[in-house]
Amino acid sequence: MEGLVPKDTRDASDVSTDPAKAAIGKTAVLYRMALPDHLCPSGQKARWLLERQGYIVDDRLFRTRAEVDAFKAAHGVKTTPQAWIDGTRVGGYTDLRKKLTGWDPSRTTYTPVIFLFAVAALTAVALSIGFLGAITWQTLGWFISVSMILLGMQKLRDIEGFTTMFLNYDLLARRWVPYAYVYPFVETGAGILMTGMLLTWLSAPAALIVASIGAVSVFKAVYIDRRTLKCACVGGNSNVPLGFVSLTENLMMIGMAVVMLWNIF
Repeated sequence: MEGLVPKDTRDASDVSTDPAKAAIGKTAVLYRMALPDHLCPSGQKARWLLERQGYIVDDRLFRTRAEVDAFKAAHGVKTTPQAWIDGTRVGGYTDLRKKLTGWDPSRTTYTPVIFLFAVAALTAVALSIGFLGAITWQTLGWFISVSMILLGMQKLRDIEGFTTMFLNYDLLARRWVPYAYVYPFVETGAGILMTGMLLTWLSAPAALIVASIGAVSVFKAVYIDRRTLKCACVGGNSNVPLGFVSLTENLMMIGMAVVMLWNIF
């Protein structure tokens, strides 16, 4: 492995200087690994974050594992990078991000859903213009079907995490656990078939059934039982609240399925 990873070309500061005394004003002290076989990604991100926040970085690079081990023992830490600001050790990249940006990993957010639907919308527009030469009603259909694919893939990415969250509210899954594992495959598969406008007799009823169960389940959990839950719509361990987003997902699937069934009968 030696020599496969290039060394960081920036000069390392004197590592013997007390980091608490060196980290004053807009100067931050950062210890990170730049070994012959490992240039620490978190260390690079920590330096970039500090510089973006206007700090001059006193960059202290470890070139050997022995230096890393000695540093950990001397400062009583288990990991690197480690950063100091205003004479105080902040910690690693995650701690630094929390302090400098106010990032909170447990905070409720709709960001994943916004990005997902934006990608689906742009894909639908690209398909419409590329194949039809204009934005039509089919664009909406593609937006829904592509959204189904992307949402299904998010669930399949961590199916255990998804099923755990799904079992909190889905009425059928709570009676028959295997349904929680089947659901993302049905959603993804139906989305693929709907995008290609194939096997409508199969994809539309499948989407209609799972979406109807989902819509009733979400409505009951949120608007009748008044429960505060996290939504499994974008996969397990998300911080998207259960409610409007999941209900919209299911209603879109229902609408798409109904229209497609109407067109074939």
